[in-house]
Amino acid sequence: MKKVNINTIHPKELITLILGKIYKAGNTTTSGGNISIRDEKGDIWVTPSGIDKGTLTANDINCVRTDGTIEGPHKPSSEYPFHIGIFNKREDINAIIHAHSPALVAFSIVAKQPNTKITPWAHAICKEMGLAKYAVPGSQSLGDIIAEEFAKGFNGVIMENHGVVIGGKDMMEAYDRFETLELLAQTLVNAAEFGTPIELSTKQLKAYEVKSTNLLEKNTDVIFTSAEKAIRNEIISFMDRSCNQKLMYSSVGSISVRLEGNDFITTPKDKLRWNLEPSDLIQVKNGKMEAGKKANDYIMLDKEIFEKNGEVMAIVHTASPNLMAFSVIHKELDVRTIPESWIFLQDVMNVKYADQFAGETEIADKITLGSPLAVIENDSVIAVGNNLTLAFDRLEIGEFSAKSLLMGNKLGDFMPMSENDVEDLRIAFLQ
Repeated sequence: MKKVNINTIHPKELITLILGKIYKAGNTTTSGGNISIRDEKGDIWVTPSGIDKGTLTANDINCVRTDGTIEGPHKPSSEYPFHIGIFNKREDINAIIHAHSPALVAFSIVAKQPNTKITPWAHAICKEMGLAKYAVPGSQSLGDIIAEEFAKGFNGVIMENHGVVIGGKDMMEAYDRFETLELLAQTLVNAAEFGTPIELSTKQLKAYEVKSTNLLEKNTDVIFTSAEKAIRNEIISFMDRSCNQKLMYSSVGSISVRLEGNDFITTPKDKLRWNLEPSDLIQVKNGKMEAGKKANDYIMLDKEIFEKNGEVMAIVHTASPNLMAFSVIHKELDVRTIPESWIFLQDVMNVKYADQFAGETEIADKITLGSPLAVIENDSVIAVGNNLTLAFDRLEIGEFSAKSLLMGNKLGDFMPMSENDVEDLRIAFLQ
């Protein structure tokens, strides 16, 4: 995947990049969706009307100058009025995304907002959502309604029977919110197949937002060996694959790989997962982390897992939409329905939501190569392996299994294996 310098890329190129990612992910259609950026001069760069999103180039993007002059080869999006309305109401918002992503449209057609209090990261990134009453698409009336919702302080608004509008201080924040919200919506739709999602308390949400992920001392004497450079490249490769397969998102997901002893390499918190470079990763050596970088949420937990489980060489954390459905309704993922899944995963653990971000938890005692996948209620999924390929494979198997169970539940009652069947598998494959 080609990496980009977000700080230097031109607005029209950034719009093309982000809309391309949205389209390729199946989160808008050829004719649907629009994006805008307000630059430092107050000029607004916006997608055109009636142009194929699958072939959009930077040359197709329009610029609306502060005096109202329109420059570009096409008409601005027909829904440009609500972009202008939002920018006029919120000086702190400089980027807007409107898309017709399937799960968020599902919420829009029943006039409901996704409950962001289901996971701590969704609430921290998105806060609460607004709801805009229906009006004719592209009309000034719709623009006024949406702008008023943003004026209330919402950074995202569900549009009745239409889709979603997300704003951010810049395009990366807006896109992060959009991806996170669509992931949350998918999770909630999937979870509805089995039960009612359980929301976190105000105390739990506040504890997450004030937690410290920089508890480790800093190390300024960092040397990258040839072996470590290879591991860094391997992590980036799997990060890219995870994002392409919708197993990780802009700010959701992390990977840690052991070096020598209990030293390890891990991903940072404040970098886009799909735009990481090897130099962005963090070295943790002798209990100290590489200085000048921001630790991810799970660095203390990963440190503890490596210290307690010498055979674990790689750890993957994420919040994939099918596994997370089981997380938010506190239901066990019963892979005794799928022999191949049980062979690789054994019985999948459900771990209570706790202080998993600070270390010294029961998770590190429970997750091993013999029990390699755990679902943390209302938070995430953890997969481990004796190498990164195996850890990633277990995550994939878990996500595929969860999807099959959610789909199978629509068809009839499950037919799980008996204890004797499981014992036969244990003897045939695990001894």
